[in-house]
Amino acid sequence: MFVGPVSCLVAYSLTGHVRDVRHVAWEACVSGQLVIGILRVQVLERGDGTRSFTIVWPEGAVHAEADRFLRTREPGTDRTYAYLLVDHLRWLERECLPLASVTLSDLQRYMGAVGAKVSGPFGLPWREGKRPYGQATLSLTAACLKGFYLHQAALGVNEDLGRQLDRARLPSRADRNRALLGHVKTAMPSNPLAPKQVRRRHPKMAPEGAKETLLETVRSARDRLVVTWLADGGFRVGELCGLHLEDLHLREGAGCRQCRSPHVHVCHRPANPNRAAAKTKPEWYVEDGTVHGGLIRRASPAMIHTYFEYMTTEYPRAAGHGMLLVQLHGDRAGEPWTTDGARRMLSRAGKRAELGRIKPHGFRHSFATAVLDASGGDLVVTREAGGWASAATVDEIYAHADVHDPGFARALSKAWGEGE
Repeated sequence: MFVGPVSCLVAYSLTGHVRDVRHVAWEACVSGQLVIGILRVQVLERGDGTRSFTIVWPEGAVHAEADRFLRTREPGTDRTYAYLLVDHLRWLERECLPLASVTLSDLQRYMGAVGAKVSGPFGLPWREGKRPYGQATLSLTAACLKGFYLHQAALGVNEDLGRQLDRARLPSRADRNRALLGHVKTAMPSNPLAPKQVRRRHPKMAPEGAKETLLETVRSARDRLVVTWLADGGFRVGELCGLHLEDLHLREGAGCRQCRSPHVHVCHRPANPNRAAAKTKPEWYVEDGTVHGGLIRRASPAMIHTYFEYMTTEYPRAAGHGMLLVQLHGDRAGEPWTTDGARRMLSRAGKRAELGRIKPHGFRHSFATAVLDASGGDLVVTREAGGWASAATVDEIYAHADVHDPGFARALSKAWGEGE
């Protein structure tokens, strides 16, 4: 809907049909600013414990075009795309743009709006005060919008825009190395909405000595396990909170016979009761009560020690869900621990230890850098240790010269004429 005085009685919906303005948006004045609430994401609970996501109008009717597109996405991806797509659909309503009239320049204008570091004079009312998208979220948004409008074009809606979005480019050397039978590839899909790729990023690692300091600060065996496993295993917080006891093979020569040393199988389970799930989705299965497949992570002696300390002192005997991390106190004691709970615990511990705000992913960055340095820059070893899909990702993010390395200082001294 157009933001401003409401003088019209009708408005165009996204499908081009005339609708009463009261069914398109509701408006209210809060602190002198206009607030728009048009579409929202609806979570659907399924009988098998999984969830799916769709977009609905305020009166509860399903947004047909969005729902058809989200049904084609994999579990996990549908959630991300739903929250990205609802922002875009709200913007279309604000701009009075039906789907059949959207152009490539409109989409580029939208990408610029959600990524803008400085809001306009009226802010971004369709986003309800949210922060601008970062680089990674802009890339996801570009993929979401391209997929959505290609899906509409396949149904006969706005086919011109579909042709403009359906572009290709020549494959790079990295594309050929990454793809199966890459040597015969002649073209790769291209997205005109994608932001310029940042080739080198400096990840935000955990503060130096954070692991040791936090282990002295946290107040339970479970929290010591979390800090140790994040630091020594390089787990994502969703992977850690999504672990089941059957995934842990913490002894030599485990029954899966996929790794001789103690290890952990990271398995994607979309139906976990705490909604924690691994990001990557390699195949896994259970045979004779033993988990096989998934991503395999080695376990350090410290990880094994904190596991047994936690299991023998705090883990509830009556827990029937089989998950590793549980809530220790309150009304939800014994239930699976959520990723939000883990993040809040680390944040509180970081403040008590005067380390600032501690984020779980900082430990993953520190882990990757440490493995890369210890392996002499071996990208394949680092990729396998951290479970990345491609060594190119490791190279792009972590493989940079260490400014604290003595060789780095010697090279600069020689360039400055201060040494041999």
